[in-house]
Amino acid sequence: MDTGTHLVMGLALGGLATLDPVVAGSAATATSVMVGTIVGSQAPDVDTVLKLKNNAVYIRNHRGITHSIPAVLLWPIAITAVIYPFFPEANLLHLWLWTFLAVFLHVFVDIFNAYGTQALRPFSSKWIALGVINTFDPYIFGLHVLGIIIWMLGGHPGYTFLTLYIILVFYYFVRFFTQRKVMKEVRALIPNATDIIISPTMKFHQWRIAVMNNNQFFVGRAHNNDVTIIDQFNRVKVPSSPVIAAAKKDENLSAFLSFSPVYRWEVDEYDNYYEVKFIDLRYRSKDHYPFVAVVQLDQELNIVTSYTGWIFSEEKLRKKLEIIPN
Repeated sequence: MDTGTHLVMGLALGGLATLDPVVAGSAATATSVMVGTIVGSQAPDVDTVLKLKNNAVYIRNHRGITHSIPAVLLWPIAITAVIYPFFPEANLLHLWLWTFLAVFLHVFVDIFNAYGTQALRPFSSKWIALGVINTFDPYIFGLHVLGIIIWMLGGHPGYTFLTLYIILVFYYFVRFFTQRKVMKEVRALIPNATDIIISPTMKFHQWRIAVMNNNQFFVGRAHNNDVTIIDQFNRVKVPSSPVIAAAKKDENLSAFLSFSPVYRWEVDEYDNYYEVKFIDLRYRSKDHYPFVAVVQLDQELNIVTSYTGWIFSEEKLRKKLEIIPN
């Protein structure tokens, strides 16, 4: 989920904690738990700072080790150890329990996005991405904001957020059911599909679709379970040419390939350089595929410049390639 949603979830857990008699009976415990749930709800995304280094490092590592099983266990211990000295009268066990719940819930809800997490590390490096909830879901965020407003107006925070989470459990089941219906329609339309990726959008009834069979890629969308195929490409195996082999040594392209499960590729030769482009097919938006990796190489196949990330126009892509140092 996005940072704002994780923040309101941390506040909501702090309110829910008032149903815990130990928390409700101690001002120090209640305050420390609120701090713990807010910090715990944000902690796994500390790896966002990797974006300051470059997109390649960010793509390869975001929601990786910081969302792993060891991290879920260690974050609450570290956060509790920092908070507790400021609230020595707080109940240490309950501070840790509610902080742990905040960290666990952060990682758990991220699994439902299309981006996913490596939540099973170190046992598996596989990305778990169920693709039923958009990274920013206005209904989830809005319900949390509504709950916070009710709390501010004098409503009981515990019962308010307990009701909210019961509603959200039902909402998640509805999203799963809706995605399954879209999946069924896609299979009926493309019966020989080998891989189907259905990604949510911010609109409840709209989904992005990327499909592969042995020979083709299909890109489409679904609205109210009505599936429309928008683009269709022949599936051409990436060749083992010297140009491609040299481009794959680039960290930007390597990061892209470690993350993207469905893409097409292009190789263009110009007067004094080659350009290799890989295009992720999952995120089509306004007739454009914004998530790409591009590598430019000279005639001796030395990497000159490269870029990976989200780009929404050819002009901006050219500017990115110009400003990246050789």
